[in-house]
This record gives sequence, C-alpha cells and structure tokens, in this order.
Amino acid sequence: MTRLLLMEGNTAAFCARARGLKVRTTSEIYIEAIAAHYPDITLDVMHGADQGAAIPDGLSWADYAGFVITGSALHAYDAEFAVTNQIELLKQAAEAGLPVFGSCWGLQIAAIAAGGEVAFNPRGREVGFARKILLNEAGAAHPMFKDKALVFDAPCIHYDEVVRLPEGATLLASNAHSEIQAAVIPLANSEVWAVQYHPEFDLAQLVQLYTLYAEDMVAQGFFADAAELVAYRDKLAALAADPANAGLAWQLGVDADVLDDRTRRAEILAWIEAKVLPG
Repeated sequence: MTRLLLMEGNTAAFCARARGLKVRTTSEIYIEAIAAHYPDITLDVMHGADQGAAIPDGLSWADYAGFVITGSALHAYDAEFAVTNQIELLKQAAEAGLPVFGSCWGLQIAAIAAGGEVAFNPRGREVGFARKILLNEAGAAHPMFKDKALVFDAPCIHYDEVVRLPEGATLLASNAHSEIQAAVIPLANSEVWAVQYHPEFDLAQLVQLYTLYAEDMVAQGFFADAAELVAYRDKLAALAADPANAGLAWQLGVDADVLDDRTRRAEILAWIEAKVLPG
C-alpha cells in the first residue's frame, strides 16, 4: 500500500475559522486533488503548526512513500512555534529520505530549511492567478513539468516569496511577480520539488479564498468595494460550475492550463509518478 503524509500548514484555529466560512483547509484541498487521480494512495494528515503534532499513531517515517507540504497563511521567516516546528518536521522527513513536494508555503519553508531566504514581496500579494509563469531551460527539461507548456498560468495566493535559493538548489520557473516560482531544493537525504503557486487549487477554492480574504482584497485595492468583489467571485463560481463556458473563461482570462484538472495538477502528478510510485 502506498501512503503519503500531508502536513497541514495552518494552525487549528485558522482551520476552524475557514471551516466556519465553508472554506476547505489546505490539507483537504490537497487530499481531493491527489485522490481524484490516485484513489488507492492512502493520505494521512499531520498538523505541523500545532503543539503535539505527530505522525499518526503506530506509524513512522518509514511507513510513507512521500511527504507533501500544503499552503499556509503563516510567514516562513517568523520565529514562532507554528513555523519552526514545521521546518523541523520537514527536516526529519528529509533525513528519513522521503521525497517531498510543496506548494507556496512548502517552497518557502524548504528554502529556509536548506539555508535560503524568504521575505515579503514588495510588489504585494499575488492572488487568484499567477500569470505567465515561464520555465527556464532547467525547468523545461525537468520531469516535474513534463506535461506543462513552456508558459502557463496557475492558481495562487501569497504575500511572501523566496528571495534567495539555498546552495545547490535549481531554479525552474519565474514570472514578473516572483523570480522564484519553482525550484528543486536538495535537503539532507532527499530533495524537495516545490512551486510558489498552487497546482492543487481548483476554481472553487479560489471562490472560497475570495470569501476568506474579502476584507483584505478590498482594502488592498484589488476591488473597488465589496460589490465588485462579489461580482467577480460569482463569475468564478459560475465558471467552476460550468468549465465549458467559453464566455466566462474569456472574461476571466483563463484557459485549459487552469480549467483542465490534469493539466493544472500536472506538477503534483509528475512528482507522484517519478518519486512516489517507483518506491
């Protein structure tokens, strides 16, 4: 039996608030994304941001074929337990030789764990869609991107970014907002395949995020007022319900690299095929 361990990036309190707004947690959306393509893989969750975080009872690192780090609303450079404990757990997984995949928060804590640097992006939040992500020569040749176009858009939400990769890491992709949109980071007895965006997100998750962060989005000038945000969110919800609606897709500026589940999740699926299933 193939088993993966997912580390939920947010605290229990944050997850409870999200559920109160009917927003899926970061680990829940990852479970849905992986299970849709690999229903026979067993998926366990570790709540690394909380005191007492541990591998499920009776299991050890050796019972897992891989480790997945979800997104988070935390800041990787903060010296608080919710952050430092997740970095320590990642180091333990890497010491145990588990292949690792991470999105957004996963890229950031992997960079710090290996000696890199993360900081607030002076351009502000990249949210909704990361536009025109460009693979460099290394990215175009890397198996993580074997089913992606050279240039693509992807769901995203982040304030922070990796500003310095650790020694030995390989940059794979960039865009105008963040130079480091994807990288491979060697760590202990493993390596982390990681991206700054969220290939696990679907349009419904973006709708939920615009609910969770509605006040921030208006305050930061992404929308003139709440009514404008709701109108945009309603279009996203309508396209989520009817991905074949070409008019809505055109209005929102999205195409198959976001709308097709397998294409959008291609990095995760490639990691599973290359690093998890062969083991």
